[in-house]
Amino acid sequence: MKYETILYDVKEGIATITLHQPEMRNPLSKQTTEELTDAIQQSDKDPNIKAIIITGSGKAFSAGGNINEFKENFTKSVPVLHVEGRESTQLFKLGATVRTPMIASVNGPALGGGCGLVAMCHIAIASEEAKLGLTELRLGIVPFVILPWIRRAVGDRNAMELMLSAEVFSAEKARELNLVHRVVPHNQLEEETWKLAKTIASFSPLAVQLALDAFYTTDQMDLMKAFDYLSTLRIVSFCSEDLKEGAAAFLEKRSPVWRGR
Repeated sequence: MKYETILYDVKEGIATITLHQPEMRNPLSKQTTEELTDAIQQSDKDPNIKAIIITGSGKAFSAGGNINEFKENFTKSVPVLHVEGRESTQLFKLGATVRTPMIASVNGPALGGGCGLVAMCHIAIASEEAKLGLTELRLGIVPFVILPWIRRAVGDRNAMELMLSAEVFSAEKARELNLVHRVVPHNQLEEETWKLAKTIASFSPLAVQLALDAFYTTDQMDLMKAFDYLSTLRIVSFCSEDLKEGAAAFLEKRSPVWRGR
């Protein structure tokens, strides 16, 4: 796919996807959503990519949905809206299926769908200048698609308050709510994000994939079944070349050379 609303760059095993319509505050339009979905999926399929950074151009991370596209929905039939709605959820389903760690580097306002994108990423680092919020009710709509990720990040009671108040809040409050993991000075955001991505990229790619698999597969699993599943999954790790390499490198006091198998 040719990208027109995002930038895609790969360096040192790390893919950086940048929402790139700064004059519009990087809206999650239909085109942007499709391009973002494609870029994440392509990154996840590439064995050479060990981490994915998602950020925004200019002063915003993403201001959410495109208002002009919302207006176009007024004239569409219910079946068309249903099909387009299912397509639009593909992006947010990736959070539970992608096995390459995604890091949100929140450089500015992340509102509505942009806030949901932050919640979907496995780790989120925010600039102290960032603002976040579920602002949909101000426009007479509901944060339907992103609600599952928001409530998983902040919990039921906090999700309810954020949704009904439509409040725009600080990065520090987002950290207190567990919506972001870390808040850093604005001029250090890129450096800190890159440092984290490189750390993750330095680990066994197989172990990282198994970690995400273990986390998401057992998320709503019965407790006893979860133990059984994880015990089985552990055998994959025990029999992997990467574990043997990791143990040998530790004993020999050298850096491991991972093979991802």
